[in-house]
Amino acid sequence: MAIRVDHGAMGRGRGRYQGPGTLSEMNIVPLVDVVLVLLIIFMITAQAMEFGLEIEVPKVNRTQSTVKEMPVLSISRAGEMRLNERPLSNINLLEQEMNARFPGQKAIYVRCDKNVVMDVFMKVANAAQKAKLQVSVVAANE
Repeated sequence: MAIRVDHGAMGRGRGRYQGPGTLSEMNIVPLVDVVLVLLIIFMITAQAMEFGLEIEVPKVNRTQSTVKEMPVLSISRAGEMRLNERPLSNINLLEQEMNARFPGQKAIYVRCDKNVVMDVFMKVANAAQKAKLQVSVVAANE
């Protein structure tokens, strides 16, 4: 029975066999994996950013109606405004109309189409704030 003492060097000189040289190339497989995952995430979220979120006005339970006539400002999709079915041509006249038709009233109900431009609604809210009126928004019944 024979025993090798040179650990397989087979005449390459004295000492231990050191094997192949060190690997100096970078492994890019994990980098490619991470980039592909980020690409998939970007593709999924890009669709949501392009189209935005769809929001519908919530429906609420019906509340008890009152006999007293309350000031209701209705805003159509086109931006036409009516104060209790009477046309309101200029939003700046809101305070004068409220004082003439509803003296002493400190609250107003705003009922608007769900597709109304937010700019129109904000102008109404700003005019009501200047007139020191409390604004309540009307929602649809279930």
